[in-house]
Amino acid sequence: MTQSSFDVVIIGAGHGGVELAAALRQHQYSGSIALISDQPDLPYQRPPLSKDYIKRAANTPALVLKPENFYADNAIDLRLGVKAEAVDRESCSVALSDGTSITYGHLVFATGARNRKPPVPGLVHPNVLELRTLADANRIVQALPNTTHIAVVGGGFIGLEAASLLRGMGIGVDVIEMAPRLMQRAVSEPMSEWFLAHHRGEGSTVHLSTSVAAVDQGNGGADVQLSSGGTVKADAVLLAAGVQPNTDIAEACGLEVANGILVDEHLVTSDPAISAIGDCAAYPSVHLGGMARLEAVQNAVDHARCVAGRLTGQTKPYAALPWFWSIQGAARLQIAGLSRPGLNGIIRRGADESRFSVFLYDGEELVAVESVNSPADHMAARKLIGSGIELTPQQAGDPAFDLKALISARG
Repeated sequence: MTQSSFDVVIIGAGHGGVELAAALRQHQYSGSIALISDQPDLPYQRPPLSKDYIKRAANTPALVLKPENFYADNAIDLRLGVKAEAVDRESCSVALSDGTSITYGHLVFATGARNRKPPVPGLVHPNVLELRTLADANRIVQALPNTTHIAVVGGGFIGLEAASLLRGMGIGVDVIEMAPRLMQRAVSEPMSEWFLAHHRGEGSTVHLSTSVAAVDQGNGGADVQLSSGGTVKADAVLLAAGVQPNTDIAEACGLEVANGILVDEHLVTSDPAISAIGDCAAYPSVHLGGMARLEAVQNAVDHARCVAGRLTGQTKPYAALPWFWSIQGAARLQIAGLSRPGLNGIIRRGADESRFSVFLYDGEELVAVESVNSPADHMAARKLIGSGIELTPQQAGDPAFDLKALISARG
């Protein structure tokens, strides 16, 4: 008989959900665990989908986060292709799409996010490609043999990673970004400017401060009408216009929601029997000085470890330093810390124009570092910011200054 009562129920089997289940067992947690996934595939890595997977799908090693036997070996009840449809907080139960329900001692939302779909005529259409799931990536792979030109809607990480990948395959690309610069929410102006030149150098046409007014779908492809009055003719349209957190079920059961499921410093929601982690959770960030909701594997994994610690008696406030990465053609972007408007950017030059970092300061305090093809700068930045080691703007801008030696001396 299928078990219907669990000590911990995790809704969502992305990086955060799987890591939480694994971390609980690593902490010698002996209670029962259920992991609910609305996808039919074994839980898999998402970052490669917008990087090498599209190009090398047939020759790509399995993307699974854990082998199939891991779940049985660790007494984790993994339920694939089943959607959590509603939560009843009074009875501590979750209604599932297969008509069953399960009860929980503690519930964790790891529901992630979904692609934002602007209400543009023709853009919300079956022929429009997306890149969020393995099924999305496989659909793109199937479409590529008949594709010579793609319009990418969105100039954030995913859209730009896909643009570089497609250009590397000889496919024409137009990137359409409504903001005045690329990756505006994530990086500084100098970094946006460098990546604009980088993508234009790869052969992509980039439209800034431009939105999609309409998409006319036809048998021969799509005519993308731009707010500027121009038209992009493409064989396909790839939607990469940001994401929104999956909070519907949480909101419906009465949890506090505001750009994510609201949690405290321990990642507990307004109901002490429920936690939220990863892309769907808005948490108080010690690094931002306010509420943050991050879309990053590192954040989801570290959230999971924090909750696993709390559920096994090792309660600590969440304070992990955020870090991110993006591979766009020959450019590897790595970010440590959280940027925000008004910071002072100090550029640290590398051996050539393709290698540099931007050290971002709030007064004399280093709060974030963006690096292109400079992994040593990135690793040093994580240690500097994470440990609170002082690095002056003058030192940061001097490529001859030894960051590693400073860290060793203060360590």
